[in-house]
Amino acid sequence: MAIVQAGRSGPEIRSDLLVSLELRDSGRIDLELQSKVAPYYGESIRAQVLELLQRLGVGHGRVRVEDQGALPWVIAARVEAAARRAGVLGGDGRPERTVPPREPSARDRLRRSRLYLPGIEPKFMINAGLHGPDAVILDLEDSVHPHEKDTARLLVRNALRCVDFGTAERMVRINPLPLGMEDLEAVVPEEPDCILVPKAESAEQVQEVELAVARILEREGIRRPVWLMPILETALGIERAFEIARAADSVVALTIGLEDYTADLGVRRSDEGLESLWARQRLVNAARAAGLQPIDSVYSDVADLEGLRAWASRSKALGFEGMGCIHPRQIPLIHEAYAPTPQELAWARQVVEAFREAEAAGRAVATLGSKMVDPPVVERARKILARAGVEA
Repeated sequence: MAIVQAGRSGPEIRSDLLVSLELRDSGRIDLELQSKVAPYYGESIRAQVLELLQRLGVGHGRVRVEDQGALPWVIAARVEAAARRAGVLGGDGRPERTVPPREPSARDRLRRSRLYLPGIEPKFMINAGLHGPDAVILDLEDSVHPHEKDTARLLVRNALRCVDFGTAERMVRINPLPLGMEDLEAVVPEEPDCILVPKAESAEQVQEVELAVARILEREGIRRPVWLMPILETALGIERAFEIARAADSVVALTIGLEDYTADLGVRRSDEGLESLWARQRLVNAARAAGLQPIDSVYSDVADLEGLRAWASRSKALGFEGMGCIHPRQIPLIHEAYAPTPQELAWARQVVEAFREAEAAGRAVATLGSKMVDPPVVERARKILARAGVEA
């Protein structure tokens, strides 16, 4: 039988491994291990690989493992991927869960920063929570080569079971349907907080994802919400922004993918964003009309921090509540840009206090200086205070 492989190895690879598997009709499992940590963890790696192969139903074959410091959940994903590629369909390859179950994320929680993590790169997942993003996005779509979708799916599934992402909301960007259905089957049982639905162009697409998620949760006996965030990435998606926003009760936010959107328009994406201004304004309006959070796209030049600062400032002025990021160094600037300014906080406190005094006096509106303060103004002030973590 042919040799199949899963994973990667080489001098530039960290926290990963390459598994080569050749199934045989008889005999035992011959395991060859090459690892830079073999003096310390060689026996435990051997034991894990053999135990996993037994669980998967592999009884005969030759296995070579080239380890570059992979953690057990990565080893498990790579060994299982090799077995599946060899045609082994039975057994459960999931590692033991090492992070405790988490409370569901709140529907309206802060989503200022969402750090994209390629689903094929375990080294980026391990310490992602230490950077303090509001969310991490385990990406199964654009950052994963088509030939590696199967292995990324297992890595992301195992990461949800075994990686502590701190306080970050755990998001997974699936592939467009129908391939995305395979992603959902793998990750939804691990209770992610939010699923990003790429290339959303109709309410029916979002509803199909919601129904699939609900079916999997019911099958697994899981009683918790899994939120949805459609990504509008085409001219048609932007045209249908409001119907997509209203497609399902589990939708909590809308976001835009500007690289694909500008490609669909046939224009170059600029640092100023004038070519996408109308689309972003339309998304903000649709999201607000549907009671959702509007979330902006990523700023793709990770070296241009001043450009990022300017982009995020304009983004906040348009009404966005956050944006994606592709490097940890972008997180502090994004948080700073979307935070209420001292002037905004002072104004919000004055508004809330003025309205409280008016209510106590039996009035429906208040005045602040020469300006009237009515309930919509108060609601805006309360949102500003909530975004800063201040009691209204």
